[in-house]
Amino acid sequence: MTAGYKLYGRPGSGSLAVQMALEEIGASYDRVWVGTEAADVAQFRATNPTGRVPALMLPDGTIMFESAAMLIHLTLSNPQSALAPQPGTHRHAAFLQWMVFLSANVYEAVLRMYYSARYSTRGEADADAIRDKGIADFCTHIALVSQGLGPYVLGEDFSVADLYLYMLAGWYSGDKQELYRRLPKLEAHAKIISARPSVAKVEADHSG
Repeated sequence: MTAGYKLYGRPGSGSLAVQMALEEIGASYDRVWVGTEAADVAQFRATNPTGRVPALMLPDGTIMFESAAMLIHLTLSNPQSALAPQPGTHRHAAFLQWMVFLSANVYEAVLRMYYSARYSTRGEADADAIRDKGIADFCTHIALVSQGLGPYVLGEDFSVADLYLYMLAGWYSGDKQELYRRLPKLEAHAKIISARPSVAKVEADHSG
């Protein structure tokens, strides 16, 4: 069993998928909630200079940020968990493709949905338009991923890409049932992933 991880996060944040992956691996880890007050964030910058969650301390004391990078690293450092295809194969190439796509496109659209004012020098004056475009882009990107679900991102093989997709899809700010009506494969995916013991355990932790 892998030991010595420390995961810094907040309930419902990007630490969700990373914590699920740690559970899937069977790793020993400490979960640390980071406060949102200015003093808390300032103190956290000593751990992660971006001041953003999540951050992951590896067993050797190295600090990582960027949730997609953490997930990929965990698959490489814990190959026995089979949470990604074997490196160097075409299956692993597809895995990397979707991990980067989810991070660079879907996650980015989520940020525009929830932090719209940050994306314009005019702040709230442009927030509604930015938010609407973020929602539209989110739906476009998530539909592209959904097309290939069978039932997992990589077809018949579960991977941490499924945990990542599950987390990101769960952040949709619109009518979730309407989204599922348009993307039935996404709904089926959510049901399969939510039934995993690791997912149920971590979601309970984040909602408790």
